[in-house]
Amino acid sequence: MSDVSLADRREGGSRVQHAMQAVTDHIRVQGLRVGDSLPGEAFFSASLGVSRPVMREAFGALAALRLIDVGNGRKPRVAAMDGSVFATSLDHAISTAQIGVPDVWEVRRTIEQRTAALAAVQRSEAEAAGILALAEAMAASEADLEQLTDHDIAFHEAIARASHNPLFVQIVASFRHLMTVAVPAAWGTRVALTHRQLMIERHRAVAAAIAAKDPVAAAAAMDDHFDTSIGDILKGMSDRKG
Repeated sequence: MSDVSLADRREGGSRVQHAMQAVTDHIRVQGLRVGDSLPGEAFFSASLGVSRPVMREAFGALAALRLIDVGNGRKPRVAAMDGSVFATSLDHAISTAQIGVPDVWEVRRTIEQRTAALAAVQRSEAEAAGILALAEAMAASEADLEQLTDHDIAFHEAIARASHNPLFVQIVASFRHLMTVAVPAAWGTRVALTHRQLMIERHRAVAAAIAAKDPVAAAAAMDDHFDTSIGDILKGMSDRKG
């Protein structure tokens, strides 16, 4: 049960919500950055006129949202951006039939076309080499579905990092859990060796365009990849349900 009593509730929102807003306001107004320390419960409790249990719940809620880091024996700190909260919300939306896998994959197509184009412009030589290496690793592991899936997911996440846009990195990473189910289902439908080789070639085409610093070709190659992948993923997931 909550440590917050009914007396701690106020019209228009709880004291906990008010306290959470006060902490995030403090971070913004003070210009705090990732890793900077925040005042403890006692400071906010006194300045806001709320009880320590209220602040404890507020800090706990902010930590669950990955906005602050809390730990025993040390002051809370400003947390780094973390896409896991969105990932949890996404998984929940799918499991409760608020959205479907086709919705997610259409959004992914749009996002990953843009990350591929940005990566072609922004990537370092090391990042380009890493993306090419992951495409080749997929080719080398085409007979091992687990390794192939790992390399496929890593390939898309590497492209997001090469875009040098941290928000794209978090968004693409938030799809990881869904991809661990959908990607092997899709590859599982590609029983013909020629079909698997075609998909590997499409990954290679994306990697080559990024290496060549050709954003138009990179976006087009990613679009070609998704044209086939979406159909295969949906077929694979349908077959698993059957």
